Amino acid sequence: MSIYISRGILLYCGAVACVLGAVFGSFLNCAAWRIAHGESFLRGHSHCPACSHALGARDLVPVLSWLAQRGRCRYCGEKISVRYPLTELAFAALTLLCLLRFDLTVLCLRNWIFLCCLFCLSLVDLESYTIPDGCLLTAMAAWLAALPFLRPGLWEIGRSLLAGLCFGGGILLLSLLMDRVLGKESLGGGDVKLFAVVGVYLGFAGTLFAMLLSCILGLLFALAQKKHGNGGKAIPFGPSISLASAAMLLWGQGLIQWYLGLLGL
Repeated sequence: MSIYISRGILLYCGAVACVLGAVFGSFLNCAAWRIAHGESFLRGHSHCPACSHALGARDLVPVLSWLAQRGRCRYCGEKISVRYPLTELAFAALTLLCLLRFDLTVLCLRNWIFLCCLFCLSLVDLESYTIPDGCLLTAMAAWLAALPFLRPGLWEIGRSLLAGLCFGGGILLLSLLMDRVLGKESLGGGDVKLFAVVGVYLGFAGTLFAMLLSCILGLLFALAQKKHGNGGKAIPFGPSISLASAAMLLWGQGLIQWYLGLLGL
């Protein structure tokens, strides 16, 4: 069934996508925090990061709980970061965009899982400067699991895998060269592996554009840090790669055609 059968179906599916996205945004934020702090996100109850008190159902309603409690823990009164409602709203919007772009299809589910992985690893990278292998493996597992349903040709499968190999291997060689020239690490191993996975999902053209866009976003992020007096801090590149990859996943074809049009091609 398509969400575009009628306006009522579209509105209903859109509302469900927003709620589902907010719930998963809350889960991914919690998972990212636990991964960054060396905790398991598969076991144990959600708890306040300040007082470690277990949270009840009324504390875990996305966005609404934060608003009702005025951004504070109702057990210890400690301020709760605005990151929580912002991540929930952001992933709700991302889930809705994914549904509108890919409809109710296996492709939509596969790409949504990819977006989940990008979102989670970005939050981890922002906090711990690491990209968890589990997110990358989950993304690849989703890509492989979708193959029997999407039934791409052998040439298409081979081209995707080759793109992942070329971008992952090429960036690895480039980073090793830059490490030698600069005398320090220029790009983390997690970023290299992330580009390899992005290559599999987006192919040659999409990944190339994602790479260029991620460099622009990374530069803007660095300028923003410098403006706020944090110019000496390390800059996590994972969020820039993820944001650029998500943009190409959702609007890549249009962006490529727009750019080629500027060149008169």
